[in-house]
Amino acid sequence: IKLIDTVRNLRIDRNLSQREVAALLNVRQNTYSQYEIGVLNYPIDVLIRLACYYNTSVDYLLGLTDLEGG
Repeated sequence: IKLIDTVRNLRIDRNLSQREVAALLNVRQNTYSQYEIGVLNYPIDVLIRLACYYNTSVDYLLGLTDLEGG
């Protein structure tokens, strides 16, 4: 659940829509929405791209560290 909340909060804090992040990840908005609500698991490559985009670490996204900066 930490991953779901963290990724959604990062998106919202930056005033991004699901559609914008989906385009960045080259997935459909519906697919991204399913990641965010936990219906689909985030693939590793998507986690890496999100960490790079948000300038943080995959560990932060996964809740393994509280340090946001990557």
